[in-house]
Amino acid sequence: MTKFDKDKIETAVRHILEAIGDNPDREGIKDTPARVARMYEEVFSGIDEDPTTHLQTVFGEEHEELVLVKDITFYSMCEHHLLPFFGKVHVGYIPKNGTVTGLSKLARVVETVTRRPQLQERITSTVADAMLETLEPHGVMVIVEAEHMCMTMRGIQKPGSSTVTSAVRGVFANDESSRQEVLSLIKG
Repeated sequence: MTKFDKDKIETAVRHILEAIGDNPDREGIKDTPARVARMYEEVFSGIDEDPTTHLQTVFGEEHEELVLVKDITFYSMCEHHLLPFFGKVHVGYIPKNGTVTGLSKLARVVETVTRRPQLQERITSTVADAMLETLEPHGVMVIVEAEHMCMTMRGIQKPGSSTVTSAVRGVFANDESSRQEVLSLIKG
């Protein structure tokens, strides 16, 4: 496991505050470097964590039809600008050979994958591939909807715009009706 270096982050934040022309010893921001270091430790806690470990708990259940957990809230940091992006992840799979996992385990996979410098596209495929590799289901479908602060508060400045990505594996890749079932259930 990589050692998280809070002191280095605090020093870097002090340098940033100085570089933008502020006084890092000013009353309102004198504790900001320590606060930022603690925040980074939390939001990047998934860097050395393997998401498949959460899928090791399985149950034998004769269910080979859709399991869908939708609206899993997530927060992540764009690796290009170190600005947040956030939204919802929808995870669906069709178990094979009676292998199902706990519903909370799917949310834990999402949390692990999103708690590192990321791209939305990578989150989508990493969650799908972790499920496919570990659970070996008939199919997996992951859809991520997010708003990116790097698009809303800087650059193009288009608040309210959302980005949608999907990863489709197994039976969902070949069966339009299965894909449509998931999409209609997500839309509600």
